[in-house]
Amino acid sequence: MIKITIGTKENPVRFSYANVHQAVSVNGSDLKYSLSIIIPKSDKKTIKKVKDAIQKATQENKDKFGGKVPSNLKTPLRDGDVDREDDEAYAGCYFINANSKIKPGIVDADLNQIMEQSDFYSGCYGRVSLTFYGFNVNGNRGIAAGLQNIMKTDDGEPLGGRSSAEADFGDDSDDDEDDILG
Repeated sequence: MIKITIGTKENPVRFSYANVHQAVSVNGSDLKYSLSIIIPKSDKKTIKKVKDAIQKATQENKDKFGGKVPSNLKTPLRDGDVDREDDEAYAGCYFINANSKIKPGIVDADLNQIMEQSDFYSGCYGRVSLTFYGFNVNGNRGIAAGLQNIMKTDDGEPLGGRSSAEADFGDDSDDDEDDILG
């Protein structure tokens, strides 16, 4: 198993599809915590670090693949321009979907635990520690990303098209004309 931390103060990663407060089951699978980590393609240093970790995990797990690396090996680093072409948050970026059966630690930049769910959301920025490990299940072979811990360093525009209650009700106006969708 290979462990790395990605995202820096100067080049944080962005978080999306954040299911880190409560475990979720997808299509009847085991309950898991999960997170999509968005990395700008311009962040060459982080991309290299991820690719190197995947390569090391691949070599470390050759035995799971029958002693050699299969040509159709799945890896967790994916191209947002290809695999999420309809989502502008992924444009010009790579992404990694990571998950864990164990709740990740979530802290702020001062290492204080983030307890309020509204303080960590899809769209914020930060750092994340991941493990990369091999799998060979029902003919699917590859390297997966395990979610370890998360540090939120910056706020960002929330993803998912949902506004906050503060944004909806913060101006105290009684003018309902803007409530009509059009």
